[in-house]
Amino acid sequence: MSRNTDANKKAVKAKKAQKRKKVKDEEAERRARLKEINRIFNEKNKPENED
Repeated sequence: MSRNTDANKKAVKAKKAQKRKKVKDEEAERRARLKEINRIFNEKNKPENED
């Protein structure tokens, strides 16, 4: 292991934080897509349910 362990720890910590943010953003994007799909689906089925 190199001498600058503090720098390595910071780099690893930053990399992990970046990965968590990426996963969080992907999850939010997925939820937004599902929400939009549900909205469109509900709009299409609304007239059938009212009759």
